[in-house]
Amino acid sequence: MRKLARSAARSAGRRRRASAVVGIAALILVVQGVFALTGTSAKNIVFPHGGTVPRAVQSISQTNHTTGGITVGHSYKNDVSGPIMQLRRVALDTPRPEHEVPNLHPVSIHQDRPEGVLQKAQHPNSMPAPILSFDGIAFPGVTCNCAPPDTNGEVGSTQYVQIVNQGFQVFDKTNGNPITPALGIGTLWAGFGGACDLHGFGDPVVLFDQIAGRWVITQFASATGGLPITDECIAVSQTSDAAGSYFRYGYHLGSDFFDYPHFGVWPDAYYMSMNVFNSGGTAFLGVQPFAFNRAAMLTGSPGTFITSRDSAFFNSSADAMLPADLDGSSMPPAGAPEPFMQSGENTTTWRIWRFHADFGTPANSTFTVGGTLTPAAYTELCFSSCVPQAGTSSLLSALGDRSMFRAAYRRFADGHEALVGNQSVCVGGSGSTCSGGRSGVRWWEISHVTSGTPAWVQQSTYAPSDGVWRWMGSAAMDQSGDLAVGFSASSSSIVPGIRYAGRLASDPANDLPQGEGTLFAGLGSQSGTSSRWGDYSDLTVDPVDDCTFWYTQEYYPSGVTSFNWRTRIGNFKFASCGTPPPPPPPPPPPPPPPPPPPPPPPPPPPPPPPPPPPPPFKPPCVVPNVVGRTLARAKQSLRSHHCRTGTVTRRASSARLKNHVLRQSPRAGRRLANGARVNMVVGKGRHR
Repeated sequence: MRKLARSAARSAGRRRRASAVVGIAALILVVQGVFALTGTSAKNIVFPHGGTVPRAVQSISQTNHTTGGITVGHSYKNDVSGPIMQLRRVALDTPRPEHEVPNLHPVSIHQDRPEGVLQKAQHPNSMPAPILSFDGIAFPGVTCNCAPPDTNGEVGSTQYVQIVNQGFQVFDKTNGNPITPALGIGTLWAGFGGACDLHGFGDPVVLFDQIAGRWVITQFASATGGLPITDECIAVSQTSDAAGSYFRYGYHLGSDFFDYPHFGVWPDAYYMSMNVFNSGGTAFLGVQPFAFNRAAMLTGSPGTFITSRDSAFFNSSADAMLPADLDGSSMPPAGAPEPFMQSGENTTTWRIWRFHADFGTPANSTFTVGGTLTPAAYTELCFSSCVPQAGTSSLLSALGDRSMFRAAYRRFADGHEALVGNQSVCVGGSGSTCSGGRSGVRWWEISHVTSGTPAWVQQSTYAPSDGVWRWMGSAAMDQSGDLAVGFSASSSSIVPGIRYAGRLASDPANDLPQGEGTLFAGLGSQSGTSSRWGDYSDLTVDPVDDCTFWYTQEYYPSGVTSFNWRTRIGNFKFASCGTPPPPPPPPPPPPPPPPPPPPPPPPPPPPPPPPPPPPPFKPPCVVPNVVGRTLARAKQSLRSHHCRTGTVTRRASSARLKNHVLRQSPRAGRRLANGARVNMVVGKGRHR
């Protein structure tokens, strides 16, 4: 069944979907399979064998109210969790069929033109080497059993938190050591009840609110266990310790399918963008901005959100948006609106929107166009299946129809603003697969995003002429105005790896002349998996020194495998970043006369012996389904799931099943100690 399901996924991945609602019969057919997706994650629709349709959670009594184009909603529940290590763990999910969200605009109106701001030169590498580089969460994402991982993360005062579909983990940022094991996001919602507790679907985002020193962890959820996805679950830490307790909130957004949430921190609210589909996921309706009352959520008070569906942006021709996410210690001007960047494929100009949220008088809230920007000429990159890899004919998706996470905002001491971002584009090629060309990262810096007329400060496409495809990027600036971009890199001769490039504030504009560094070269390539890759990555800046960049991205282990992603986390820093050195201290005063010698102190007690080191964390053996596989492949699968081969018994079988696993014990899905043995009965063919 698994082979059949994955075959179906590969076949489905070759088509650009305008509609991908999965029928009940197809769901029953592929219930054992794992399907890739864009946006939605993990547990969409499942009809267990012999089971029933998933039961809806208790209906939500809270109703959203719309007046004059402004909709106000409230949290239908909020409470306080215990420390996350004390909460009930969420068990590993069985593989489930998933809903494939289509490209927002299967027929793009973008006018492809030769690249207008191409950086062809590959400068000698002067990028700083990684300070740390270590592995993050790996497939199956703790509880998800899905792809892509939706990798993102954030650096805080003392910790780094990575989040994927559907797990998160807290690390010590000084050395990369784990503070917690990888935990299912559902663990954070254990005991909350309702959709957030029972039917979390992923598409997670983690932020560090450096204004308040708090962590924000989000994912969306379904009230029914299937489509539509209607709720957003937001947890705000009570302290700067990501492993502590959280204020938890459940919000019901409406009856449509709300997809691909992205967030940004701003002084007055946590802002979110959503791509909205009809309840069946078959028709794109528009993009919708949300503002969540940050002040209330920092104190654990009942939450409120403000949103709008004005037809100026909520329409089926609209491109996706990203809310600005604040970096640095300089705040935006008092009362400044939150900028939203709207870019993509379905308009000739891009827009900066400004969201003013008034939680005291919601009717005074506004979402207006601050200005339009015309990007330099470029050719649109594929949405799915165009990026080559070494060792396989399988191609990877690029999501070239939208800008990539984050839209990083920074205000400098002299008052000028910078909003930086990126989008993957096609360079030197044509058609939906960028035939004859390669992908590059179009990056930009925009000024005057909260007031005045927005304007390009810089825009350029980074695509050196070395045959390497660079895509799925994330951009940010440090306190000195130095800019860095992290991205995936692949070609027909190299496996997908993780790289970064950058520029100093003093470098010539529209160029990344500091060269290119490698965070992790990658080990293998991905096959099948409906071509899904990344969905996003995340470059953030340390809030303490405001200089160190942290980047997290997907890669694959050795060989060519499917549904087997890994993630990497690393950081680097430009040596020139920082404030000027302080003036030398004044000369010390003359020393006072020495005091009389004190009597000798009593000898100190001997120090207590140090505590024994904690046992090393070993991942559990999650028993895979090996029935039907050859013995060699079964052993390989057991090793990759941290299990060991137990007793192998030969039994008579048909010639077709000779040397194939007929039965296994224990059964697939059991979660056992690392290195647990799995016994197998293997066919030996018919007796002569």
